[in-house]
Amino acid sequence: MNMADAKRVLETALICAQQPLPLRDMKALFGDALGLDTLKSLLDDLHADWSGKGVELVQVATGWRFQSRPEMREYLDRLHPEKPPRYTRATLETLAIIAYRQPVTRGDMEDIRGVTISSLLIKQLEDRGWVEVIGHRESAGRPALYATTRQFLDDLGLVSLNQLPLLDSASTASAAFESLAALNDASEPLPAPAPDAVEPELPMEMPLNDAGETPAPPPMGTLI
Repeated sequence: MNMADAKRVLETALICAQQPLPLRDMKALFGDALGLDTLKSLLDDLHADWSGKGVELVQVATGWRFQSRPEMREYLDRLHPEKPPRYTRATLETLAIIAYRQPVTRGDMEDIRGVTISSLLIKQLEDRGWVEVIGHRESAGRPALYATTRQFLDDLGLVSLNQLPLLDSASTASAAFESLAALNDASEPLPAPAPDAVEPELPMEMPLNDAGETPAPPPMGTLI
């Protein structure tokens, strides 16, 4: 098989795939006859072939996929005018804490947010495939340790956690929460919690202290 035919096969497989296609599956397309360097070269060629079009080839955590460019969303949304409900601020804050401080326990999250976090909220994030239990802390009660999943990275269009925006101030924290909120436009919404399970939402602006100054937010930790 020449490289032109190989590129056509790879392009077809990527377009038809329901999930991002990892390199091991790409190798299987050709019976392992093509090496990783050749596959990466074909991916580079396909990326260039689709530049300037409404669809692009991107790499995410679990592989490669074709997806519409962000500027196309305005038009594609007209095919589905019903907007899903927005995620609550409590959900976004909890998800951001897990993403930036993982692995964390529910108690860690409550210490940072300053409010009790309902079990239903965490279950919603687990059901969405964004967080999972990866172990238990060796302390009293052995609380579960939560971390984000590769599905979370795929939905954000990221390859790794290192691509998350760094948090060094209240303004960048706000920007991070807004970037997470943008997932509503492209993903299925989480089921709404029962009325008695809804948590109070924290204000985005930091409160002033006695000196009339905005206190620094708690450190969000280092990305893994």
